[in-house]
Amino acid sequence: MSSSSSRTIQVSPFDLVVFGGTGDLAARKLLPALFHRDAAGQIPDDARIIGVSRRPLSREAYVDVVRAALDQFVKTADKTPEAVDRFVARIHYLPADASSEAGWGDLASLLNSGSERVRAFYFAVSPDLFAPLSQRIRQFGLVTPESRVVLEKPLGKDGASARAVNDAVAEVFAESQVFRIDHYLGKETVQNLMALRFANRLFEPLWNSTHIDHVQITVAEDIGVGDRSGYYNTSGAMRDMLQNHIMQLLCLTAMEPPDAFEADAVRDEKLKVLKALKRIDDRNAEQMTVRAQYRAGSAGGKPAAGYLDELGEDSKTETFVAIRAEIANWRWAGVPFFLRTGKRLTKRTSEIVVNFRPISHNIFDATAGRVSQNRLILRLQPDEGVTLEVTIKDPGPGGMRLRRIPLDMSFAETFGVANPDAYERLLMDVIRGNQTLFMRSDEVAAAWQWVDPIYAAWANNDQRVHGYAAGTWGPSAAVALIERDGRTWFEDSE
Repeated sequence: MSSSSSRTIQVSPFDLVVFGGTGDLAARKLLPALFHRDAAGQIPDDARIIGVSRRPLSREAYVDVVRAALDQFVKTADKTPEAVDRFVARIHYLPADASSEAGWGDLASLLNSGSERVRAFYFAVSPDLFAPLSQRIRQFGLVTPESRVVLEKPLGKDGASARAVNDAVAEVFAESQVFRIDHYLGKETVQNLMALRFANRLFEPLWNSTHIDHVQITVAEDIGVGDRSGYYNTSGAMRDMLQNHIMQLLCLTAMEPPDAFEADAVRDEKLKVLKALKRIDDRNAEQMTVRAQYRAGSAGGKPAAGYLDELGEDSKTETFVAIRAEIANWRWAGVPFFLRTGKRLTKRTSEIVVNFRPISHNIFDATAGRVSQNRLILRLQPDEGVTLEVTIKDPGPGGMRLRRIPLDMSFAETFGVANPDAYERLLMDVIRGNQTLFMRSDEVAAAWQWVDPIYAAWANNDQRVHGYAAGTWGPSAAVALIERDGRTWFEDSE
């Protein structure tokens, strides 16, 4: 591995205030990500991490919470006692609540002791607290020119509620200070999609409707809703995954080349894609969308209950959604984008599959076998990497026999290191003030403008909620959706 690939550049001194510091997101993602960046030498000695929640804990008690999170979510091989001690030395804790002024004066006193540094507020809490937290931050004079605020999804349940959240935050923070996080954009493969397209002459001339037949984007989970059934029943697969993660992947796949790899240049091009999506509403939702719930089946070779059994009540909330989308512009006219996501599917995988058109003329006779279409597969999880499928001659003296093979690059194998968690990159980008991988408010609004009519059509038409057995790839209606176009879903097991 070259020295350039392992070089770590330290960020500026900062205070990171995590509202919801005792919550699940902090334990599973934020604290482990910060620990890894600290262990890599990227966090300066005088940086501080301040946990805030309603729980009346002492600093010592919160340090115990942090140590427990590291024990559970950081591999033993990745941590040493010295690294853990150094990390917890920068931990602070203050009890405070958005509904009262208690504790906020103490937070102001602590922050003002480092007022010249970067100050980041991470809202790892329910979106209904974004507005009152922003107001408290303004009330106690905590916003500085070097302040940032990080907003976790979901940003509202529809366009109107998302606009209300963004407007409330905008009363306190400038748009240049707001970081709407989508952890999928921090994955190495997503960033490599831009590198593949815009740093290689090979792909960009082919990246259009002349050469690409269709694109599939799949985010599949093999787990059910579990103890999140209460939240999930108010969200569903569309809000939980498609409206944010998958639509961002769609934008990065389909956008025009920006004039520079800079935040607003990239986000301007993503916005154009969202605005160019053909509308799906009462007229065509039945043909363009499928929603479904998992029924009883199997998971990992064991029996698995259905969604309604886990929920304990009747519901039309979808645990699976598939959509045939089209982008009405010169580059993508006539190229369908098939989007799908679901719970309790066959396996956990996230991938973008770019399917190229067949060759124009086949010079080989039938004895050579089938000439397969080229495919570019970008795997986001579980094993990040890129595969280009090409057709070659099967080795040997037996005549011309054609065979499709993968030219496969696993990032872990190629670079000799495991990829860092997406939150590691994104948290450091917040401190740097780099918004390239974060959503702008007009992007959020444009995504909801496309999604809201689909929800309305489902309600107005009382569109059927299909069923599918747990442990399968979804309902037969999703297969019919893509096969009506003469295509099939790409699945790793094929």
